[in-house]
Amino acid sequence: MSHHIVEADSLRYSYPDGTAALAGISFRIAHGESVALVGENGAGKSTLLQHFTGCLFPSGGLLKIGGLSVDRQNLSAVRRAVGMVFQNPDDQLFMPTVFEDVAFGLLNLGVREAELEGRVTGALETVGAAHLKGRPPYRLSQGEKRAAAIAGVLAMSPDILVMDEPTSSLDPMSRRRLIDLLKTFKHTKIIATHDLDFALETCRRTIVIHRGVVTADGPTAEVFRDAELLKRSRLEAPPSMQKCPACGVAVKAGL
Repeated sequence: MSHHIVEADSLRYSYPDGTAALAGISFRIAHGESVALVGENGAGKSTLLQHFTGCLFPSGGLLKIGGLSVDRQNLSAVRRAVGMVFQNPDDQLFMPTVFEDVAFGLLNLGVREAELEGRVTGALETVGAAHLKGRPPYRLSQGEKRAAAIAGVLAMSPDILVMDEPTSSLDPMSRRRLIDLLKTFKHTKIIATHDLDFALETCRRTIVIHRGVVTADGPTAEVFRDAELLKRSRLEAPPSMQKCPACGVAVKAGL
């Protein structure tokens, strides 16, 4: 049984006021897949992601990580398997320095001092942020904070990497560095994003969520070519797949 597999079966969730956020979502994500979750604001993407780490538990249906139901009994094992990068890096950075933030999870896993510095430094180097390790997080730019938050997750060597709007606040060079980094991550990746060109470059498969249900699930380029589907889901094709207004040819005509 692989710890990299994610399965949802008629997953439902309602907020305490009765508002339905997820209305029966089902899918299976296999080991090594790169999957984008896309949808308009309020579609249910972030709510779904919070279930992957047990920040929320289903109101109905089932969610499994590596064969384990996501519930309070299995919470520790689920959180060892899943590394979550939140939409707002300030939700993850709370220690006096970047080094201590990246080291925090490792220390909780019991990683020894002899190994700790190498893993922290390696994770920061991977995201191009080794020069930030002595800096206090509150003095970083949003892009630097996001790099530090990603390093903290990568240092834990998760089986499944989950990211919520990872390109938010990134400058073009940082965005490109993140794309290149994700292409080297061989385990399962699940990425919720409004940046559809980012999804096109990093995820072979895309799941579209609209009003708490899955409206499409398939190869990313095929999903993004379906103009009617995108319109119904309050989305539009990524800029790289849209036609040039002058000549009428798609920017990436071969997609």
